[in-house]
Amino acid sequence: MSEKKGSRKHSPEFRISIAERMLAGENVAMLSREFDLPRSMMYRWRDAYRERGPSALSGSRGRPPSLASSGGLRTAGSGTEEQLRRRVAELERTIGRQSVQIDFFKGVFRRLEEVPKTSATGGKASTRKSGGQRSLKTKS
Repeated sequence: MSEKKGSRKHSPEFRISIAERMLAGENVAMLSREFDLPRSMMYRWRDAYRERGPSALSGSRGRPPSLASSGGLRTAGSGTEEQLRRRVAELERTIGRQSVQIDFFKGVFRRLEEVPKTSATGGKASTRKSGGQRSLKTKS
């Protein structure tokens, strides 16, 4: 393991899935071994996901292009555009948190459904009287 690993590129979907699995409580060391990833990288993905939502992991790696190289200056309406981008990122974070919570509760309900059902009297025969008469089924 002393060999230096080459730079690998991971798809945005992969990075988002790792971040969501970490937020759902999966063991980070296990994920690191399973996908042969450094834990520090996975923590960076998780933190970016927490702060800015899935859109933080959707872009390409590296430094974003500067305004000068994009060929234009900021316009007067860009402040509103920036506010809208922040709002969208905030809503994406909220959706991400809610999807993690939904997945958690689905798991809880699934486990509850697997619990054996017992009657309120502890599984014993009923001691209530049914109007004084019992119907017995007989074979004809």
